[in-house]
Amino acid sequence: MLEDAPQALGENDSDPLLLAIARPAEIAPSEIPRLDRLRLHSAILPDPYDRVVSVYLPRVYFEDSTRRFPVFYLHDGQNLFDDRTSYIPGHTWQAHTTADRLTENGEIEPVILVGVANTGVRRMAEYTPTRDFKLAGGEGRSYARLLIEELKPAIDAAYRTLPGTATTAVGGSSLGGLISLFLGFEYPQTFGRIAVMSPSIWWNNRSILDFVEAPNPRPQLRIWLDIGTSEGAKHLRDTDQLFRLLKRRGWQENLDLAYQRVPGGIHSEDAWADRFDDVLRFLFPAL
Repeated sequence: MLEDAPQALGENDSDPLLLAIARPAEIAPSEIPRLDRLRLHSAILPDPYDRVVSVYLPRVYFEDSTRRFPVFYLHDGQNLFDDRTSYIPGHTWQAHTTADRLTENGEIEPVILVGVANTGVRRMAEYTPTRDFKLAGGEGRSYARLLIEELKPAIDAAYRTLPGTATTAVGGSSLGGLISLFLGFEYPQTFGRIAVMSPSIWWNNRSILDFVEAPNPRPQLRIWLDIGTSEGAKHLRDTDQLFRLLKRRGWQENLDLAYQRVPGGIHSEDAWADRFDDVLRFLFPAL
């Protein structure tokens, strides 16, 4: 269940997932225009403090009440918009200003950004699809259920979304990139576009590569992949291998696959912010 009244709530406010609409006192109101801050109660992955979900709406959402919009779900939501909540204070992806600028310039279609905050100590467990012998983890399928069975239906009920596969994306960086890759391949009926940024392919002896290579029907995914050349030779090698694997499986560069090797790029929020505009241009090109 989501709590807090979205700025845009009204079209489907009788949905049972959205009955609680009082602003929780422990979540400070957003100071960013068109940004809703909500609480998600999860029965699948319960947390004593719930988890914060931030929903950023494009300007045209309020100018055209008949229009519906694609949705981009992003992990580590506290690092996307607000300097006060980011892991390193003052260092965010500036996702909202980037999306606004590209939309106003006609470079991307307007998109709703949904940032799902991680829960701190459980981040590694929830963002890993398999259990590692030494590091444990492996709750990625439960996290996927949270997104697909709890959060997405609530967002689709509260906002004017385009809920189909082709208009629903998921993305993240580091372990968030790993779980996004898993989500796209395991649940292609839900997510048709994925952003895999600086992915932690190393997890569990690089088991994600075997998963991607499995001889299942190739999912119809539009994939953004990137890595900074200063993130470490091992990570650069792993991401190059993933890129080659995707091409062998039939993805075509500059058509349904983009791969960016960023010269001098490091593993940081500022680095991901610097290329988030390219992510949006590829996944949500102007119509």
